Amino acid sequence: MARYLIANWKMNLPPEGMDAWMAAVAREDPRDVTLVFAPPFPFLRDAFAQRRRVGLAAQNCNDHPSGAYTGEVSPSMLRYCGAEYVILGHSERRNVYGEDDALIAKKLSIAIESGLKPVLCIGESLEVRDAGRVAQFLSDQISATAVPELERAGELVIAYEPVWAIGTGRNASGAMVAETLADIRNALAQLWRKSVPILYGGSVTPDNVDDLVANGTIDGFLVGGASLDSGKFLAILNGMR
Repeated sequence: MARYLIANWKMNLPPEGMDAWMAAVAREDPRDVTLVFAPPFPFLRDAFAQRRRVGLAAQNCNDHPSGAYTGEVSPSMLRYCGAEYVILGHSERRNVYGEDDALIAKKLSIAIESGLKPVLCIGESLEVRDAGRVAQFLSDQISATAVPELERAGELVIAYEPVWAIGTGRNASGAMVAETLADIRNALAQLWRKSVPILYGGSVTPDNVDDLVANGTIDGFLVGGASLDSGKFLAILNGMR
């Protein structure tokens, strides 16, 4: 199974500067890990010119190819800017901007049709976890995005990001992640019949990477805040080896 390490900068740039970040990451040999980073939209073209052995992702896309959608960006525009991947259904898009499964499914369809490789995010709230409904909730999220285009998708990645572990100071243990990923894999086998890499994206840092790698049965990480520091990002990469 392919392994990934994805840096999601969100609406930030590295304090050290994008040039220095890229140079530091380019000096590392990722070996069997695919490195990808997702800068804010305005920096995609600059990032593409500097990326050197690092894949480029967009943080979102619109669900239409073009039209009167002020402030939005289409998948084909992202491809033009050099993006290979697109992050869809991130918890912030769902919880802050109200994107539901139906909209995310439409985005997934058009992203695949446009040649982008989707990184589909799923995850539960603390309320869902405490109610013991995690497996069903994640299965429902996966089922809702089982679009026909998936059969033609050349590459697809799932990122499991428990909402309750993002920016809260609470972290899921490797054993807890492994249990949840078993449920996700079971749902994928039943609903999509696809074997895809599953990343973990719940406040990943150099401090918890060892436990997650050793016990979490993951195929990589989607990293937020820690990815803005090239030293921390590379420490997570080294933890995957």
